Amino acid sequence: MASISDEIKDSFRQGDALTRLIIVNLGFYVMYLLLRVLSFFTQVDIAGGFSIFIALPSDLLTLATRPWTLITYMFFHQGFFHIFFNMLWLYFAGRLFMEYFGGRRLLSTFLIGGIIGGALYVLFYNIFPAFYEAVTISNNRGASAGVMAVVVAIATYNPKFPVRLFFVLNVPLWGIAAGFLLLDLIGLGDGENAGGRIAHLGGAAFGFFMARAYRDGKDLTEGFSQLVDTIANWVKPKPKVRKVYSRKKANTPAQRAKRANQASDQKRMDEILDKISRSGYDSLTKEEKDHLFKIGRE
Repeated sequence: MASISDEIKDSFRQGDALTRLIIVNLGFYVMYLLLRVLSFFTQVDIAGGFSIFIALPSDLLTLATRPWTLITYMFFHQGFFHIFFNMLWLYFAGRLFMEYFGGRRLLSTFLIGGIIGGALYVLFYNIFPAFYEAVTISNNRGASAGVMAVVVAIATYNPKFPVRLFFVLNVPLWGIAAGFLLLDLIGLGDGENAGGRIAHLGGAAFGFFMARAYRDGKDLTEGFSQLVDTIANWVKPKPKVRKVYSRKKANTPAQRAKRANQASDQKRMDEILDKISRSGYDSLTKEEKDHLFKIGRE
């Protein structure tokens, strides 16, 4: 009976890009929860160290020592509802996105949107006076910027696609995307979760331009997709090559003579069988009967 870990591995290997994105996000979240439990028992803030290691810092000097956080932050959630709603929207928008753009572009759009959103967050926190006091202690986390890139991309490409809200109201997809953007602008004006909302706007901007370019026959994700493919080929386990050894046939004079005799016997045998089919066994000579008996005994 397969274990849960084996089933997850099979789902990851056999799943599409959307399935893999969701599994990675859930994996980071479960790891964080386990580290929180471990932190409680050991009274050592292991979970906090993990958070610092993968969350995106706004301070430029700190970011210079942890450049990987520009990617890892978008897979890290600390609250249940935070990851629940992000994965819910990623699932529904991602399914629709793949119908028009495919799984390869879904992964690239999510990642590029998250990177641009994270970069915009860091830029704003280091430029505008509103964040001067918070820049050294703030960090960002969550898949929202990447999810916004996916939502806005599909809303730009097919804005009239109907979405049923609360099983009653049909709303065009562009209205859903516009509603999210409006909430971000309102929250940003109030100073509520400013870093996250700035990242959302960065991801949304990429999603918009990606879809517009794709409609015009240009793929803004192609170069990044090729980079992802190259990295995946580097880390993918290489299949083991079995070396097959074959024994060469001996070619000594004795072996050649043996094969020649076998060929001669077979030819003689065929002639005798032909004679039997034509004239019967009684027509064979003593020498032919002896040869037939000899071959049959061998």
